[in-house]
Amino acid sequence: MNTDFHLLPADAAASASRLDSFALCLLLLTGTVALVLLALMIGFSIRYRAGSNADRTHVPKQGLSVEIAWTVIPLLLFLGIYAWGAIDYVKLYQAPANAMPVFVVAKQWMWEAEHRNGRREIGQLHLPLGRPVRMVMTSQDVIHSFFVPDFRVKQDVVPGRYTSIVFTPSRTGEYRLYCAEYCGTEHAMMLGRIVVMQPAAFAQWLEAGPRQPGMAARGFELYRRYGCSGCHDPGSSVHAPDLTGLLGRRVHLADGRELTADEPYIRDSILVPAKDVVAGYAPIMPSFAGQVGEEDILAIIEYIRESAHDQRTERR
Repeated sequence: MNTDFHLLPADAAASASRLDSFALCLLLLTGTVALVLLALMIGFSIRYRAGSNADRTHVPKQGLSVEIAWTVIPLLLFLGIYAWGAIDYVKLYQAPANAMPVFVVAKQWMWEAEHRNGRREIGQLHLPLGRPVRMVMTSQDVIHSFFVPDFRVKQDVVPGRYTSIVFTPSRTGEYRLYCAEYCGTEHAMMLGRIVVMQPAAFAQWLEAGPRQPGMAARGFELYRRYGCSGCHDPGSSVHAPDLTGLLGRRVHLADGRELTADEPYIRDSILVPAKDVVAGYAPIMPSFAGQVGEEDILAIIEYIRESAHDQRTERR
């Protein structure tokens, strides 16, 4: 007997056991309902088949309580399953305050990851054990899909959009990373590995990487190089929105809409500035489409995110 056989992959993330339990309960519930209905259909079909001697004289005239029971009980069970699934789904996309962001750009046929201190990886990703991780991902060319079976995590990565997903590694080791969306002739070669380390070992690995500016520092340099500071700095003579602390802030738009500034909003503001014009400002910002790469946009966003922290620090 092959003792290495496992029905499911290892559960190496906190969400894996929850999702496995959810899938098992859903299978048991729907399977039980299907089997009961099938048994009733077969039983009644045989008992009341044409020509049978079954007694048909005592047809129930009333049965309100039975009808309520077989309607309400399954309804409550399935509503409970729906609520359970909705809660787990929301947890995959709501990052706790201590979540560690990791920025990923997918391209044919590799995964490029960058940590906040600027350390980059290609085809692999190192993560600390027990700390929530928020993956912020985009694609440079076609649709890819970030898929780690041992984490029960699968998220499409779409060009022109930012998608994110949250998980917490719960077991040290190495785990395979796949692209689960056919992305070209070498799709099968778009593999990677995720290395989960003890927090101390991860911190040591992170600091031991090639010395280069962190994402926020690189974003600040890009912010100045592309001339963003000329309009958006508080002292500028150009009437443009102040970007300090922009992420997470409610923004009122010229067409009456409101939205919360997030990574996709800032990306769109850089590449398609006429899409969401801020109320009270003229649509004078030029588009930087074709001039700024995805990695540079992520760095600028990280600089804007850090500017809120710097502002809070200055006030203390």
